[in-house]
Amino acid sequence: MTELTPKERVMRVFRKEPVDTMPFFSGYGMVVMPAIAKLGYRFSKVHTDANMMVQAAIESSRMFGFDSVVVPFDMTCESQALGNEISLYEDSEDILYPTIPDKVWKGLDEVEIPDNILELGRMPLILDAIKLAKKEAPEYAIGAWQLGPFTMAGQLLELGIMLKGVFKQKELVEAALDKISDMIIKIGQAQQAAGADFITLREMGTGTDLISPKTWKTMIMPRVKRILAAWKSPKVLHICGATDMIVEMMNECGADALSVDIKNTLVESRKKIGDDALLFGNFDVFALPCKEETTVEEAVEGIKVNIDGGVDAIWPGCDLWPDIKEENMRAIVKTAREYGRKPSPAVGRLS
Repeated sequence: MTELTPKERVMRVFRKEPVDTMPFFSGYGMVVMPAIAKLGYRFSKVHTDANMMVQAAIESSRMFGFDSVVVPFDMTCESQALGNEISLYEDSEDILYPTIPDKVWKGLDEVEIPDNILELGRMPLILDAIKLAKKEAPEYAIGAWQLGPFTMAGQLLELGIMLKGVFKQKELVEAALDKISDMIIKIGQAQQAAGADFITLREMGTGTDLISPKTWKTMIMPRVKRILAAWKSPKVLHICGATDMIVEMMNECGADALSVDIKNTLVESRKKIGDDALLFGNFDVFALPCKEETTVEEAVEGIKVNIDGGVDAIWPGCDLWPDIKEENMRAIVKTAREYGRKPSPAVGRLS
């Protein structure tokens, strides 16, 4: 059987062309502590240095057999570029992602996106990181991502403002979402121009455990469609939380593949969207590779359940938690390779 490179495997799946085995990759953070430790880096430093960011992502993939290299790792880049200070926890030895302790915008009417957003904060650094990853790791599929407009709004304003505004200030919410959508389009296009092989729209905070299907259809779906229409393929739509009731609408938004979280029922989703659509998901990013009590055998079984659920790629339900158990992670990838040699619903196998 022909053995493909990681990039070939991923890009062929996006084209629904036969592959040697199921890819194991992600459209968001897959950086792990064993790789960071091997490089002699501190976790807090990899978010603010393009070379460290890229080397940490590449080493993570090389150590454990991932098929993609994805940057950045944290969700505060755009918020920082728009004037919010971030906490990097540079004095801590713990795994602490950057956070936004206080947000400049206090109301929906304050949302305003500057024309030079790509020049602000760490935005140039992220684009440089994509270019560098493309150069340093040509054998890998280079991924980039953007938060969806509602989720991004939660990084720019307090999420409570958005959730209350859906019912009490609908016009202001929609105006803010339109401005944020324009920004997401612009940044995503810049990421693709920098060399990203695929891009993921992460409208994470819009699962039906937070937003009703009706609100999703009227408020979220039109903007998701507009963003995806403005980006080149391949492009993935990801939503965290419960998506069983909206997966058919997700499939109408123009993405090349859908990514779902652990609260999603894979078998049900596959029935709803049919065998021709690409479905990625959705292993538990803490329970299988990280949780102390999880045995290698349990991790292996979890991935088999994933594959049997009808996915076309093993893909985490959210950002991979960096503090993995190495033996579990290696077993997970090995299982994806071996158990994933059978065809998936939308993608055949090379003979």
